[in-house]
Amino acid sequence: MSAFERYLSLWVAAAMVAGIAIGALAPGLVAAVAGAEIASINLVVAVLIWAMVYPMMVGVDIAAVGDIARQPRGLLVTLAVNWLIKPFTMAALAVLFFEHVFAPWLAPEDAAQYTAGLILLGAAPCTAMVFVWSQLTRGDATYTLVQVSVNDLIMVVAFAPIVAFLLGVADISVPWQTLVLATVLYVLLPLLAGALTRRRLGDRTAIDAFAARAKPWSVVGLIATVLILFGLQGETILARPAVIALIALPILIQSYGIFALAYAAAFALRVPHRIAAPCALIGTSNFFELAVAVAISLFGLNSGAALATVVGVLVEVPVMLSLVAVANRTRARFAAG
Repeated sequence: MSAFERYLSLWVAAAMVAGIAIGALAPGLVAAVAGAEIASINLVVAVLIWAMVYPMMVGVDIAAVGDIARQPRGLLVTLAVNWLIKPFTMAALAVLFFEHVFAPWLAPEDAAQYTAGLILLGAAPCTAMVFVWSQLTRGDATYTLVQVSVNDLIMVVAFAPIVAFLLGVADISVPWQTLVLATVLYVLLPLLAGALTRRRLGDRTAIDAFAARAKPWSVVGLIATVLILFGLQGETILARPAVIALIALPILIQSYGIFALAYAAAFALRVPHRIAAPCALIGTSNFFELAVAVAISLFGLNSGAALATVVGVLVEVPVMLSLVAVANRTRARFAAG
């Protein structure tokens, strides 16, 4: 690991501070970046995420996808955590904190909005950034692709019913354009580009050498993404720091709890680390573009629900980097394979 990668947390922290400063000092620049958007997906951030995902996609061997059936345990852990546990634990934590623990400091209508936002986050497992976390933990690129793809297919049919049930709303309007566009941008196009690159490079040695050269740029893309995200939300952070902290607490508990559950299950089932780490990280992170888009469409741009989903964006990268560090330090305890 290079010195640059070793101190990744430091560079991310610096990017967070720089992003908030830019948001406060150059609002026109931030507004221009925020305006580059289609179907609630910021195109500047999309390009950076694409750059992060592409190097890992070069490592995906399409011919080996069929072999995933021989190791189904990692996929089963991911699906069980994402769809049978995570949405409901997030809803329970939201109700606990906003209707009970924090009730003396919040208006009931605000508490209800924050609860709704966290429910939307909990029901939307990550699509794009998982490839970055998988790469940082030396995960199996092909297996990670299958895990993400299966989750995306389930999300198409399960997201709206789960959210409707937890919110008690009969009719949830899912922005399908956001869901489809994100899948194309973050999964399909990088996968095609990676397959073409593999074909052009030819042998395994050339592919590994290319991946080694591309990896630092993937990290640079991550840092630039953090800077932009915090720049876009810098005004909110400075204006409402106390509320941000209240919303962040149940998200943090949920994130570390879900990771611990999935990681422990994978360990107990003797899932190899190259599969176990990504399978736990998929359940921990969120598809924030979808959650933010639905929150805005249901409750409005300036709603508490939209704010809660944005807080999910802000805490995700630092939390995920800490979990990547945990996964890397515990690699030797997992089964080989």
